[in-house]
Amino acid sequence: MDQCQVMVTRHSAFYTPLLVTIGGGFLAAEEIEGEFSIAETPQDVLAGIHGGSVQVAQSAVSANFGALERGKRSPLVHFAQINERDGFMLAARGPDESFTWDKLEGKKVLVDHARQPIAMFKYALHKEGMEFDAIEAIDAGSPQAMEQAFRNGQGDYVHLQGPAPQQLAAEGIAHPVAWPGKSIGPVAFSSLAASRDWLKRPQAESFMRAYRRAREFAIEMDSDEVASVVGRYFNGIERGALIETVKMYQGLGCWSPRVRISPESFDTTLDVFLRSGHITKRHAYEHVVAKPPGED
Repeated sequence: MDQCQVMVTRHSAFYTPLLVTIGGGFLAAEEIEGEFSIAETPQDVLAGIHGGSVQVAQSAVSANFGALERGKRSPLVHFAQINERDGFMLAARGPDESFTWDKLEGKKVLVDHARQPIAMFKYALHKEGMEFDAIEAIDAGSPQAMEQAFRNGQGDYVHLQGPAPQQLAAEGIAHPVAWPGKSIGPVAFSSLAASRDWLKRPQAESFMRAYRRAREFAIEMDSDEVASVVGRYFNGIERGALIETVKMYQGLGCWSPRVRISPESFDTTLDVFLRSGHITKRHAYEHVVAKPPGED
């Protein structure tokens, strides 16, 4: 059976379409054995793709911006979207069905300070008429450290991807109150990436066929059934919390039926990163994005 090493930069139910591709038997149906690993650093993904030890990576178009700002090209090229919306949730200590963003003013918010999450969070605040300086943003470290800090009583709100907020809710510790993705709208948030050389190989077309079918499964099937497929990747998460997470992402439209990364969603990502100051100019779509393998 053909081997395909898949490396992800983050592990979350947000990336369910990719997890289903591997764990749901869709790659095996194409006679490909998918091997799944989680990168310790973003540099591991770049090194793996560049060196050929990794064939497909879960990444983001913004991962290419640093090299482009230096006048270089990244070894990564992004060939299919995973999520077309920001998948972070804002959770509070208590339920608040009438939450508005101005309630964050002066509050302690555990914000994911990695480059893309914080850039998107700041942009959501901007869209809601809020300034980042109006909140007391806390950098507690990794998502796991953020969750633990919130469990230990730090912060009024926490900014996490599913299923962490849903698990905290199941335990009565936190209550999701807002979704930055609603404020931002469609955006090239996370994607599948590979080398341009791999995209020319027959395996790339086979992988893409599997991914399309898996994506349809993740979008269309009952959340309970989808959670059954990806549950093995989330030890320690209550089944009900995982089902609720899948249902939420399905309902929010994070996994749109369209596979190709659209120029419009890419442009919004440029807007986000220009506002955050991480880039100084609008980079060309074709320098970052390729069409999905097998697509005319």
